[in-house]
Amino acid sequence: MIDGDCVSKIHEEKVKRREREPMKIQQIIPILLLLFVMALLVSPATSLASGDFDWAQNLNIRAEADPSGFRARLSSRFNIGDAQVRVVLNNVENPADAYMVFRLGEMSSRPADYVLGKYKSAKGRGWGALAKSLGIKPGSKQFKDLKYRSDFYHDDDKGKGKKKNKKKDKGKRKG
Repeated sequence: MIDGDCVSKIHEEKVKRREREPMKIQQIIPILLLLFVMALLVSPATSLASGDFDWAQNLNIRAEADPSGFRARLSSRFNIGDAQVRVVLNNVENPADAYMVFRLGEMSSRPADYVLGKYKSAKGRGWGALAKSLGIKPGSKQFKDLKYRSDFYHDDDKGKGKKKNKKKDKGKRKG
């Protein structure tokens, strides 16, 4: 029979040996996987988070409420036919993405089908990466303006621009 002290010494030796051995790849992979999952949970899930492209959510709601009106607005805004609008809408995740495809095409002087191809190949990398691949500087004023408002529905830009019917105070006297 093996006594308890002998078993305890054997266990202590195994523990000491493990402490001296470097970690094996099989032990590192689960730790790295856990860290990766935690990083995904903490970081924003999409480019639409953290104030960038907040207007897109409102645009999506409006487009889903009136799909034919949205298509007509896209067609009119970008001076393109309904067939091209439908092709892009059928190949993006949501209506705001279609607007972005057309808008980035306009900004880069590229056709929508070219931008759509870049959109598909760069999926998940964000609008900044897509803009950069099209030659648009993500730090440019034009792109920054696009991040914070669209030119599609004018009431998205609350607080910006001129106020209507603003009365001037003509009754002030100099004195």
